[in-house]
Amino acid sequence: MRTNTAIRPDHFTHEGAPARRIDDEAQLRRSLMACLLWESEFYEDGQEIAGRIAGTAARVDPVRVAAMAREARHVMHLRHAPLLLLSVLAERSSGAVVADAIAGVLIRADEPGELLALHAARYDMPIKACMSHAMRKGIARAMARFDAYQLAKYDRDVAVRLRDVIRLVHPRPRDAAHAALYKGAVDGNLAPPDTWEVALSGGADKRATFERLLAEGRLGYLALLRNLRNMAEAGVDERLIRDAIIARKGAGRVLPFRYVAAARAAPRFEPYLDEALSESVADMPALAGRTAVLVDVSGSMEQPLSIRSDMTRMDAAAALASVLHGSLRVFTFSNDVVEVPPRRGMAGIDAVKRSQPHHMTYLGQAVAKLNGEVPHDRLIVITDEQAAGIVPAPRAARAYVINVASARNGVGYGPWTHVDGWSEGVLRYIHEVERAGG
Repeated sequence: MRTNTAIRPDHFTHEGAPARRIDDEAQLRRSLMACLLWESEFYEDGQEIAGRIAGTAARVDPVRVAAMAREARHVMHLRHAPLLLLSVLAERSSGAVVADAIAGVLIRADEPGELLALHAARYDMPIKACMSHAMRKGIARAMARFDAYQLAKYDRDVAVRLRDVIRLVHPRPRDAAHAALYKGAVDGNLAPPDTWEVALSGGADKRATFERLLAEGRLGYLALLRNLRNMAEAGVDERLIRDAIIARKGAGRVLPFRYVAAARAAPRFEPYLDEALSESVADMPALAGRTAVLVDVSGSMEQPLSIRSDMTRMDAAAALASVLHGSLRVFTFSNDVVEVPPRRGMAGIDAVKRSQPHHMTYLGQAVAKLNGEVPHDRLIVITDEQAAGIVPAPRAARAYVINVASARNGVGYGPWTHVDGWSEGVLRYIHEVERAGG
């Protein structure tokens, strides 16, 4: 029997294409950057994905894990998956790496409690028994940043309450007023925050409440998008709503697909949402040269992002494609390759989603077609990477695969520049790579 035989791939996508073997750091990144923690995807269970993130993070250099947790929170705008990384980091490292990472990732006043609850659940023991000194120090530093409004807003009746966090980590107050806030949280008598939830639960008029908060600029942008239908039904002044949508105050952490969800819930506001979505990346320059964009519209991309959402990975992919600008030709792929008008905003999203039936993931055929028939200087593929056949090398000198899922294996490595995630940060990354001459 011969031993000097051809090497056969031992990694495959869920649809059967040979996949690239990648190192632990790349595996952690692809599992993490488009992950809504514990939520199942089309091919993999949410618990399986979370277990892979934790197991892989334990094999990656702690400094890189810490950096990835910050990136997931601040660039990809993920909330819970970065907390899992912090938990893994705290159990295998100590000192400034852990404390700095925790202090840098926890930016909402409910996140310290979320982290402690998650960490205790992973250990299956009381929080005090599994919380390291570095974790305590990092949480205390994060707590010091929160003001009266933030503390009151997130003082919720949950397993690990704000008062529990204060008792466990003993954050150092900035001054006497801040010390009084901590005492108020422990005693349960913080002044109620001025939010729409508090006002309406207290019996305030819905229309008057929303109009006041909008006029005063006190309604968060995500809360605005999520309440458009409520405000329309209550008869809130449409000019106030329009101005708030277009102003985009506090929209920095709102993912592109959130505009799609808002337009779906309240179609009458779509023109303003369309303008806001397009403005979300207006500060980025147009891509130089000719760009071909391939958007995955296969069946697996129809999987909801979470059990409580009707938003899908296809929505996320289409939203990214709709905010690219430059000289573009846009195509979708599933069983066929279909060119769609290179429209921006909501019109571009609709064109992508309605372009063809959503069946197989024939990415290889799509790349081959563009290689042979479509002149382009740059190729951007937005996909979950679960190709059903061999994917040829791109012809373009600059070629990117934007991975919007967390599946174990993918095809977008080797001659491709691989990017994970679904925030507009992935588009900024492409600009940075090219500006640096990559």
